[in-house]
Amino acid sequence: MVCMSRVLQWGSMFAARLGPQSWACRLAGLSVRYSSTETAPHIPSMDYQDAICTLNTLQTNASALEQVRRERSNPEVQLQAMKGFLKRAGITVKELDHLNIIHVTGTKGKGSTCAFTEQILRSYGFRTGFYSSPHLVQVRERIRINGLPIGKELFTKYFWQVYGRLYETKDVHGGAMPAYFRFLTILAFHVFLQEKVDLAVIEVGIGGAYDCTNIIRRPWVCGISSLGIDHTQILGDTLEKIAWQKGGILKPGVPAFTVKQPEEALAVLKDRAKERSCPLWICPELENYHTDSAPLHLGLAGKHQRSNASLALQLSHTWLQKRCLQDESFPSMHFENTSVFQASPFKPTPVMLKGLAHTEWPGRNQTLRHGDVTYFLDGAHTMRSMQACLQWFKEAAAQHMKNASGTVARVLLFNATGDRDSAAMLKLLMPCHFDFAVFCPNITETITTCNADQQNFNVSVENMLTRCLDNERSWRLHHSLTDDQGTQLLIESGLSLVPEKKADALVFPCILSALQWITQGRDSVLVDPAKRCLAVKPNIVARAAPLRSAAEIHILITGSLHLVGGALKHLIPTFSN
Repeated sequence: MVCMSRVLQWGSMFAARLGPQSWACRLAGLSVRYSSTETAPHIPSMDYQDAICTLNTLQTNASALEQVRRERSNPEVQLQAMKGFLKRAGITVKELDHLNIIHVTGTKGKGSTCAFTEQILRSYGFRTGFYSSPHLVQVRERIRINGLPIGKELFTKYFWQVYGRLYETKDVHGGAMPAYFRFLTILAFHVFLQEKVDLAVIEVGIGGAYDCTNIIRRPWVCGISSLGIDHTQILGDTLEKIAWQKGGILKPGVPAFTVKQPEEALAVLKDRAKERSCPLWICPELENYHTDSAPLHLGLAGKHQRSNASLALQLSHTWLQKRCLQDESFPSMHFENTSVFQASPFKPTPVMLKGLAHTEWPGRNQTLRHGDVTYFLDGAHTMRSMQACLQWFKEAAAQHMKNASGTVARVLLFNATGDRDSAAMLKLLMPCHFDFAVFCPNITETITTCNADQQNFNVSVENMLTRCLDNERSWRLHHSLTDDQGTQLLIESGLSLVPEKKADALVFPCILSALQWITQGRDSVLVDPAKRCLAVKPNIVARAAPLRSAAEIHILITGSLHLVGGALKHLIPTFSN
């Protein structure tokens, strides 16, 4: 790639040994070669794409991967290592105490909770910082100032400041560099400190107790959204184990709030709060808040967002109490004499109501209409989040069906990553009666050079394709479909992916090729001549007859936030600006 060659070129100026690694991706007859390096020197003159390419090297740094494997068996080491990296980057833990942090964890809804909270407090006129993950299109989305991703120039400037300090000190620390997420966390702290935000909303990455964001020692308030089973290899395979990890962000004397949880999870959170001398409140139902007129309106669709909104109200209300202690418009919290308190509903201020109504969080219960094609996008990737996605999709799609001008073809575009139970999630989606189930890896496109922001070197393309084929087989098994001839060719001169006899389940090599086949030229955004894909075999073109004859096409895109992000990159081109 061009940007990586520049990294290598600059590296030679510093006589740095940049050992290249390569990933050969053979897909649909196309050989795509990515290259990376172990590290790159601090070059302030390099541009945004250079910074992103250098950042991506932290995904594949061999020593970093070994470090992660080693720390999984001794997770306490992670926070110690984080302290060391922070110090090398020129940041002290004491400085973080002044960021006025709201720290939020959970399995489902923590990002939405953070988005509601940030929007509410920004609506009051505070200068906000917001750190979240993953990003949908560009990595800058993870670090926001006043609700907007930091600009490319600002990202580049701060990236090289932090990377340079870490790189210059690596030799005296055994060559250690922080892994991808850990580096971005350090970068976010640096940005928020330099930009002098009034507060920072920090979303936990994975878990809580040993997540690198838990270097925070004095948040103003903590939140725990809905808990469920996810990341079992890291957090454990029971709700109790996961709740223990999530409860690790609780701090002595720091107020904390959680939504209604399964009994076994709540019991663990109670114990964690008690051992950490942390007051823990359970949020009320959203309908219990006092309003003068109509019910609260939320900017995010889906009934499951109501508990996230209640949690956000309690978090922002508590933060405002601390900030505006003498302001009687923020009454003190009421609690009963129990080990875990029941948070009282209050009357949200007009500013709070405005914040809830204006919250945007792309890729979560999002609907886009492009002419005759309607996209329903949700990054659900656990059983509980998929159940919520299903409920939302049924209601939203039914409403669109009522207004349709004729027959509607319904298509599922799905992918899942990591240790998620794809088969179980697909089984949940069966009652939607899709005309087609389409599977593809989280690769935006196969012909043009991919955006470096969306490259993932931790998983090979071969593994991603294998996962897609497994998903396709699971779908066919759920439908009791036979596959006597095995998979046939989808792309001319390409990899065998799609059944010849059955057109209800197909696998494509990238997101763009999948979207172009599904929409059959009916979305002008996707027929841009610049968006070219490998030629589809004639028999697969013929299978799309129901799509061409339908008055409208409804597409549910789900299973992975990375899949949703890749789709949004094509569907909303301004996301890449």
